[in-house]
Amino acid sequence: MVDVHCHLNFRAFEKDYDEVIKRAFYAGVKKIINVGTKIDSSKKAIELAEKYDNLYAIIGVHPHHADKLGKDWLSELENLSKNPKVVGIGETGIDYFRYKSNDIVDPKLQKDVFVKQIELSLKLKLPLQIHNRHAGKDILKILSAYKTELLNPPGMFHCMSGNIDFLKKVLDLGFYIGFDGNITYKGLPPGEDTSLSDLVRYTPLDKIVAETDSPFLAPIPHRGRRNEPSCVIIVGQFLAKIKSVSFEKIIEKTTENAHNIFNI
Repeated sequence: MVDVHCHLNFRAFEKDYDEVIKRAFYAGVKKIINVGTKIDSSKKAIELAEKYDNLYAIIGVHPHHADKLGKDWLSELENLSKNPKVVGIGETGIDYFRYKSNDIVDPKLQKDVFVKQIELSLKLKLPLQIHNRHAGKDILKILSAYKTELLNPPGMFHCMSGNIDFLKKVLDLGFYIGFDGNITYKGLPPGEDTSLSDLVRYTPLDKIVAETDSPFLAPIPHRGRRNEPSCVIIVGQFLAKIKSVSFEKIIEKTTENAHNIFNI
């Protein structure tokens, strides 16, 4: 399997990332994509990717950091993109969820930073990895304005949430859909009215990719602990159960889909 979204570049892994990566490969994970959320973590993602054959990097600015950027952030991202281990732009998007640790960043600023990264992805011909939290309407409005220019495929939505209508519109734009360890949780995601299981059921198998968002969203039975890329195997097993297909079919299709998006 491929873990298309994790954060081994975060502090949670600074003491043992080598063991974590080896544990993932031993568990059967074939490739891992390490994702930046600002300039520093994007640089770190590349540094780690350069150390391992099957580790890759996605570089970008998370909406939580849209108000903490230097004046040259976009040119810095473009320079970082020249590294051959960089396979996408992200995690970028819009986030209107009120977290305990983060106030909502000015929506106008979030949109501006998102648009600039969309345009960078088009310029560099690198797929997008999109973060959406309670901002689906605005994200779709922005993406629809670029509908005729988007890459084929344009990228993926990370950690999918929302309702079926939103999912359908995302699929209609050509995006792939990422599911994480929270598909193993009972109940509805915070602030949502559609279960993740229903989103999985609606999403065609040839549009699904698996991810962990490590160190966050550890699947049951590890919920509450630090998540790791090795747990993408558990995500795959739950996808198989929800889709009523074999685990082997999930491995085959999610790996193929990751290759189709990121050419890895």
